[in-house]
Amino acid sequence: MPVLSGVIDVLTMKSDRPVRRLVAYYVILAIIVAVAAFFFPAEMARIAAKGLGDVPEGPTVLNDALSSPNTGVTFGLGSLLGVAVTTVLILLGALVLILPVTWVYMSARPSGGQHNQNVVQTLVILPLVVAGIVFMVQNSLALAFSLAGVVGAVRFRTTLRDSRDLVYVFLSIVVGFAAGVQSLAVGAVVSIVFNFVLIITWRYDYGRNMLMPTAAAQWSRPLQALASPTGDHQIPDRDLMLSLTPEKASALADRFDRVRDTLGKKKKARYDSVLHITTDNVPEAQKKLEQALDKLTKRWDLDEVVTNVGKPSEIYYLTRLRKSIPRDALLTAIHDVAGDVIVSVDLEANELAAEEKADGKG
Repeated sequence: MPVLSGVIDVLTMKSDRPVRRLVAYYVILAIIVAVAAFFFPAEMARIAAKGLGDVPEGPTVLNDALSSPNTGVTFGLGSLLGVAVTTVLILLGALVLILPVTWVYMSARPSGGQHNQNVVQTLVILPLVVAGIVFMVQNSLALAFSLAGVVGAVRFRTTLRDSRDLVYVFLSIVVGFAAGVQSLAVGAVVSIVFNFVLIITWRYDYGRNMLMPTAAAQWSRPLQALASPTGDHQIPDRDLMLSLTPEKASALADRFDRVRDTLGKKKKARYDSVLHITTDNVPEAQKKLEQALDKLTKRWDLDEVVTNVGKPSEIYYLTRLRKSIPRDALLTAIHDVAGDVIVSVDLEANELAAEEKADGKG
């Protein structure tokens, strides 16, 4: 789809933000639908909201289409062509509604997470199949029972790695049902709202527990137990032997060697805190931050830059604070210097080092 991608690039000025590209896609789709509705109003009404108009006010009774022939239907070239055109339109409608859902699925992943290509292909194909089935069954009791028998005979054993993948599959089914009952307007509203809600929750990390313990609090106690040669919480070597393989033990040894080199071999650690920055402009943020860190910290080191697409990137610095500059003063100074290029800033201190400082003062 290079042509569509090129048009979206023009409308969004080649922005890589999913929200802007979604808006551009739906604007293009709305223009195409408006033009089609102007020139072909009957055909568009047939696939967009016919299913809504067919819902009766009273109780609905399914017809036995196999034993009770419908005398109101006439067969001929015109009627067959009409059914073919309607089928093509509802399948195309399902396809154009599900495509942006697949883009959201591939984009809105956790940092470092990979999407499942099989799920992407399923999301594209499933609504077409569901739409075809629903369009064929419609109000036929016999066909509905036949479909239930066929589905009951098929056993599905696919396990999804991410529980959110199942939500995408359900949405794909909803779009297929909407197309099958010729109510694409409902499918369009549902898919549009779904896409933007999911993009926003991913963009702002909604659902992250603000009461979760910090990294220092989470790992301090078990690591102290590992490092303690004596005491009630000592972990014997035999327990570690039963928990590790030689490969994992070597990997842990290498990792602890790297951490030891970073901390230094003196009594006081070279770094006692981690500065976490989120920004949409990494080079400019680094330039301003590092100038501020030269003045505000005893020493610092760039640990990692995590580049994200569609949401702010992350910068991690290892820092050693000056005794004369408390945490709040450092954060305030960083906001003053780089507030125009950063989204958020947080400083997490080594709680064990802080306790040792307090004990030394006491």
